[in-house]
Amino acid sequence: MTRVLYISYTGLLDPLGQSQVLQYLRELASEHAVTLLTFEKPESLSDTTQLASMEEQTKAANIDWHRRVWHQKPTLPATAWDILFGSREAIALARKSKAQIVHCRSYVGSLIGLQVKRATGAKLLFDMRGFWGDERVDAGYWSRSGFPYRMVKRIERTLFENADHVVSLTRNGVRTFEAFEYLKESKPPSSVIPTCTNLSLFKPPATREDPFTLGYIGSVGSWYLFDQVAKVVARLFELEPDARFLAVNKGGHDIIRRELSQAGVDMSRVEIVQSPYDQVGQYAAKMHAGIFFIMPAWSKRASCPTRMGEFLGSGAPCLANNGVGDVEEDLSNTRTGIVLPTTSEGRVDLGDMDHAIDGLLTLARERDISDRCRDAAEQLFSLEKGVAEYSRIYHSLSSEGPQV
Repeated sequence: MTRVLYISYTGLLDPLGQSQVLQYLRELASEHAVTLLTFEKPESLSDTTQLASMEEQTKAANIDWHRRVWHQKPTLPATAWDILFGSREAIALARKSKAQIVHCRSYVGSLIGLQVKRATGAKLLFDMRGFWGDERVDAGYWSRSGFPYRMVKRIERTLFENADHVVSLTRNGVRTFEAFEYLKESKPPSSVIPTCTNLSLFKPPATREDPFTLGYIGSVGSWYLFDQVAKVVARLFELEPDARFLAVNKGGHDIIRRELSQAGVDMSRVEIVQSPYDQVGQYAAKMHAGIFFIMPAWSKRASCPTRMGEFLGSGAPCLANNGVGDVEEDLSNTRTGIVLPTTSEGRVDLGDMDHAIDGLLTLARERDISDRCRDAAEQLFSLEKGVAEYSRIYHSLSSEGPQV
C-alpha cells in the first residue's frame, strides 16, 4: 500500500474540492494510505454542519484529513504565510505517515510539497492544473513585467525541474510545457488526466421533458464570459418561444440575474438554483443541452472545464468556444457539441450565433445523442479511468509497480 500525502490549496469544503479532490481520494484511499492537507476558507469552517459532514465522509473513506485556515489578504503575504506554516505541518505529516509520495494540487500546494520532498525524500507529483502565473496575467491581475509574475514563473521552473511526475489536464498543456527551453533536454515524465466526473452522479434521464432547456453549471465570474452566455440565451428565447434556461450556481445569482436582464432575457423562463454537489446531477438531467464560454487566453490551453464532463455525463451536448484546452478537439471528435470561434480580444465571436443555436437544437434532438454524450464522457472524463491512472503513477513512483 503506497503512502501518499496529498496537499490541496483548494479547500475540501469548497464545491471544487468536493468534485476534484474528494471524488478522487475517496477511491484512491481504498488502495493507498492517504493523508490529506487542505486550506479551508474561514466561512466554510464556520459552517459546523458541513464541516461535521465532511469529517464523517473522509473518515468513512479512510482519509486522514488535516486542515489549515486559508488566508486571502493581502495576497502575497497571506500566501507566503500559508506556504511557510503549511510546509511545517506538511513535513510533520509526511514524517508521521512515512509518506512515499507527496501529491500536490496546483502551484501553491506543490511549492509546499517541494519542501516536503527536500526534507523527507518523498517523490513529488506535480498536479499542475494550469499555468497559474499566466492565468493571473490573462485575468488582468498581474503584469508580465511585474514581480509576482516573474516570481511565479521561477517557481514554475523549479517545480517542473524537480517534479518526479507531472499531471496535466490537457494534451495541449503537455505540448506547451515540453516546449519550454529549459525542459528540452530533460522533460519530466507526464500524464494527461482530464478533469474527471463522478459519472454515478451525472446520468442521462430515461426521457427529457419539453420544453427545451439550456443549462449552465458552475461559476460565472472571472474567466466565464457569462455576459455572452446571456446573449445566447436571449436569442434562443427569440428563436424558441417555449425554451427555458436553468442555471446551477453557488454565490453568483445576482450576477446571473443582472447579465440576463441586461441581455433582455424574459426572467419568467429562467430558473437559478444552488445545490449540494451530490445533487447537481439531478438538475443536469433536466437539461437538453449545456453552454459554457471561457476566456480563450494563452493560459487556458492547460484547462479542462469541469462542467463539460458533467453535461456529457448527463447526456447533454454542449455549446462552447475554442481556444480552451482540448475542448474543440474533444467535442468535434465525439460529435457532441457546437464550438464557436473566438476573437483576438479574448471574446466569443457571436456573429454566427443563430447558426450555432440551430446546430445545438438539431444535435440535442438527434435520437442517439444522449448515448453518444454518455459514451464520450466515459471515454474522456471517467472518474474510474482517472483514479486508475493516478494509482498507476503512485505504484510507479513508490517502485511497487511497472514504471510509467
